[in-house]
Amino acid sequence: MLKSQNSKNKSRSESDKTKLSRGRVEIEADLCKECGLCVEACPAGVLRISQRLNKMGYHSVEYTGEGCTGCGICFYICPEPGTIKVYKNINESN
Repeated sequence: MLKSQNSKNKSRSESDKTKLSRGRVEIEADLCKECGLCVEACPAGVLRISQRLNKMGYHSVEYTGEGCTGCGICFYICPEPGTIKVYKNINESN
């Protein structure tokens, strides 16, 4: 019973992330040095350490693909210039 409750909570949080996708993150994996600052700082929790190694032998950070709010905190906290780019979605219906 506990397992099904956790899966319900997980699917609910995943749908909340989809609703909050107001931006997207692009990460230049070969520039990342796996410091993890962006992962810890992301309020939406949409960044994670990848299992793949980059050309320098580090596990780079990757974007989960949805849920980015476009806040840019990851961009500002990253010590490697040019590694992270954040794009805000523009609502053209206004």
